[in-house]
Amino acid sequence: MAITTSLRSVTATRYVTPLREGGSLPGLVEADDDGLYVTKFRGAGQGLRALVAEVIVGELARHLGLLVPELVTVEIDPALGAAEPDPEIQELITASRGPNLGVDFLPAALPYTPAGAWAPDSALAADIVWLDALTTNVDRTPRNPNLLLWHRRLWLIDHGAALYLQHGGLVPSEHAERPFPLIAEHVLLPRAGSILEANERLGPRVDRALLRTVAALVPKDWFAGDDAETYVEYLARRSSAETFAEEAERARLDA
Repeated sequence: MAITTSLRSVTATRYVTPLREGGSLPGLVEADDDGLYVTKFRGAGQGLRALVAEVIVGELARHLGLLVPELVTVEIDPALGAAEPDPEIQELITASRGPNLGVDFLPAALPYTPAGAWAPDSALAADIVWLDALTTNVDRTPRNPNLLLWHRRLWLIDHGAALYLQHGGLVPSEHAERPFPLIAEHVLLPRAGSILEANERLGPRVDRALLRTVAALVPKDWFAGDDAETYVEYLARRSSAETFAEEAERARLDA
């Protein structure tokens, strides 16, 4: 895999439509490369930390071989909102001047549902559970799987709720081994194979060099609190301790 040192940048040319499924009111935006992007706005209520989590977790997943739509930065000019009749959207666009997060739009993709006819194999399910346990992703449940089926392959989206301890300030020495009982609610846990075997596959690849690579993709002005090295230290300690994988395996066996 080629190493990316920065996210590709595009400029928004048209606000297409709001996507009201998410609490942060993301929008579908057309850009100057003629692409369509689900855009997560820096002015949304979740704030910049949610965008930091989107990049770090999404790009970590990509480097581990999981499928994630391309992430880009979307430059927003507040004038883009002038034609929008909804004052909430106007206010959001005005508050989001500068680089925002864009997620490549996958046309005709379908949301994954546990009751659907298609299911991932046990190893892929275990790898995704492992990633979400490592990154404390609270938002991959049956109520909101944040998984898309596109061309009969499973794509991971919406990682803004991961790394949730960052909202109170990350303290790696205290937080790295903190339990994450919400992994028991993971949508793929009933289909997953051994999480400990997933840890053997993926854990050795999560070293500080990789973590620094993905953290460096975050635009520097998005770090509203903890700096990039704090995230690197937190995830490196959490990965090396392996207690998160053991906790996820216990949850799998109890499922």
